[in-house]
Amino acid sequence: MVIVVRTDIKLSPGKMGAQVAHAAVNCAFSAKKNHTKWFRKWYDEGQKKVVLKINSLEELRELQYLAKDEDLPNSLITDAGHTQLPPGTVTCLGIGPGPENLIDKVSGDLSLA
Repeated sequence: MVIVVRTDIKLSPGKMGAQVAHAAVNCAFSAKKNHTKWFRKWYDEGQKKVVLKINSLEELRELQYLAKDEDLPNSLITDAGHTQLPPGTVTCLGIGPGPENLIDKVSGDLSLA
């Protein structure tokens, strides 16, 4: 599983952690329901998560389209706006769990956050 976080918005470390957690939970539930074998393998191997960075909302949305094209579980996280961000701010995208080669096709060129 990877979670891709926008760098063009200001997120405190705590806020980033919460947003990444939302994405991971949503993706895990989606995979458990729709890709049981992928979920089980990921779960049994320790639930690997890698946090990556991206520069803009447009680039994040493009990654989501690529993830959907590969039929990978994905979750675009939109903040409710109760603390640091305006309501509706898209913060990150979770992708996976799924086969590493498919996830790498979508996000393999990105850097660690």
